[in-house]
Amino acid sequence: MASTPILNLPPAAPPPEPPKAGIAPPPVRAARKRRSPAKILLWAVLLAATAVFIYPLIWLLSASFKPQSEVFDNRLIPQSPTVANYVEIWNAAPLALRMGNTVLVTVLAAVAVTLSSSMVAWGFSYYRFRGRNALFFLMLATMMLPGAVTLIPTFLIWNALGQVGTLTPLWAGNLFGSAFYIFLLRQFFLGLPRQIFEAARTDGANDWQLFRHFALPLCKPALIVTLLFEAQAAWTDLMRPLIYLRDSNTFTVPRGLKAMVDQFGFAGNWHWELIVTASVITTLPMIVLFFLGQRHFIEGVATTGVKG
Repeated sequence: MASTPILNLPPAAPPPEPPKAGIAPPPVRAARKRRSPAKILLWAVLLAATAVFIYPLIWLLSASFKPQSEVFDNRLIPQSPTVANYVEIWNAAPLALRMGNTVLVTVLAAVAVTLSSSMVAWGFSYYRFRGRNALFFLMLATMMLPGAVTLIPTFLIWNALGQVGTLTPLWAGNLFGSAFYIFLLRQFFLGLPRQIFEAARTDGANDWQLFRHFALPLCKPALIVTLLFEAQAAWTDLMRPLIYLRDSNTFTVPRGLKAMVDQFGFAGNWHWELIVTASVITTLPMIVLFFLGQRHFIEGVATTGVKG
């Protein structure tokens, strides 16, 4: 009977010794990438552009803490800092009332234009009907009309309805949508997989359920972009408040700032420290809004630009 040959295997390696107490393992050094001159130049350009864009805001904030004689001394750190400007402007002008009017108009305008524009955009992107493209291009053609062309007819309509002097003309027109936002949302809707909606329709979903439960959640970034754009436009709008508002109790923030310029600039005595202080107070909400929605804003702009 043949004997089984014995294999000469190498001895097994001893198990690794546990690290001794008090002695840290040697650090793993990552290879440092050399920064190219082009990348350094790019960072320098970006930092310079950031400084250029942020300087006016820093100057405005600094000037709001300065007395009247030091507003234009171009010092970013006030020599005689004071908070009296905020107290005086809050008492001299009803900023709380005007900011409340502006918040109301901004919310109503942003929500109205987002819902109405999304409905129209969904119709242009999902449904197939004769003359769809011609109607869509006709709608886009309205963007070529300057606002001054429709200014007088729109005023006559609101005057006939008895709404001049109220806040209604500042936001109710958004119930009919906006050509720009319809185009923006339509491009996003066109990039959504149609199979999702066909499967939902097979399961018994109606048209409203398709739009409400499937289309809107999938285009959330684009909706947030629309909300932010319209909120900024409504918050800073001055033309329509100048035309439609008569009573100071209905003034919005931009209309109130215009009234403050006229009030504090009477007889050449310009109180710019109060005007810049009011500007700071009214600018902060927009900064906070864009800061909270920046992630969705960037995502919405990026995805809307590549889809469709």
